[in-house]
Amino acid sequence: MVRLPPKSGVEVGLSRAAQVSLIFLGLLGLTFALHAGKYILAPVSLAIVVGLMLGPLAGRLERLGMSSWLSSALVFLLFIFAVLALAVALSGPLAFWIGQAPEIWEELQFQLYQLRQPMAAITGLRDELRSITGNTGFTVAVEEGSPVEDMAYLAPAILGQVLLFMASLYFYVATRHQTRAAVLSLCIGRRLRWRVAHVFRDVEWLVSRYLLSIALINAGLGVVVSLALWAAGVPSPALWGALAGLLNFIMYVGPAIMVAILFAIGLATFDTLGGALIPPLVYLSVNLIEGQAITPAVLGRTLTLNPFLVLVALAFWIWLWGPVGGFIAIPALLIVFAIVRNILPGADLVTPVR
Repeated sequence: MVRLPPKSGVEVGLSRAAQVSLIFLGLLGLTFALHAGKYILAPVSLAIVVGLMLGPLAGRLERLGMSSWLSSALVFLLFIFAVLALAVALSGPLAFWIGQAPEIWEELQFQLYQLRQPMAAITGLRDELRSITGNTGFTVAVEEGSPVEDMAYLAPAILGQVLLFMASLYFYVATRHQTRAAVLSLCIGRRLRWRVAHVFRDVEWLVSRYLLSIALINAGLGVVVSLALWAAGVPSPALWGALAGLLNFIMYVGPAIMVAILFAIGLATFDTLGGALIPPLVYLSVNLIEGQAITPAVLGRTLTLNPFLVLVALAFWIWLWGPVGGFIAIPALLIVFAIVRNILPGADLVTPVR
């Protein structure tokens, strides 16, 4: 047997650098693959995330004696019915406010005109800085296309993604046990099978508990926002409450969008700029209580998330897949944490309390 000489420090450093480079290239390739396949991967991933949330309900029906296919069909129909009922309830007020968009834009321009003097001072300062630095600015030309033509191209793609999401959701919930058994049967060795089984268990527990808790919190947030806006004299409070609950699924980004929407509604409702600030301030007050008291009290007993990693995950997935990515960002982060915790038992990234 030939004994190899020990590696020098340079050789060890080069070996580790090569490993890090391979991991980086693998992650880079995975990112580009996810971006290239977003029209298929995004609806399928969304279906899996929603399926993880609906899985416990289907499991309870199965324990009552229903087959997996029947319980999955019932849960799927209840989910579709709830989505359609919400869409029908909100379609009327939403169509009205979309029709009011030109008036809201005119009011915004008028309010901005009232701020002409301070803005003129800022513009003068900018011109002076340009004259000092010699920067004359640049012009950006935007070529506009036909909205009708764009919709003609987008409609089939959107319809196909919706159908793919619905089919993936049903078949995932119906075959989740078979899928787990098939993956476990591919594992070589008892220890690897044990780790993979624990990954499945933790993923289902973390994601389903998180989504169900957030869904209940957001439903309560929508009700409270509706009542608060109704008390403040804002029209269509139920619409804005429902929208606030839906957008709250996208942490940080959703509340910011909601503030902008309510500011526009305030411009259309009240005569002064101060009055226009009432709806967003009411919403921010409720959202502050929810974010600082309610959600930590509920999720603090379920899991603990690193805020920095949450922000990075949101930025990455929204950049990658848009609004769908914003919804699945936190579940995807929980899935990664479940895998990491079972590979590296000492990694305390998410701490479930059972």
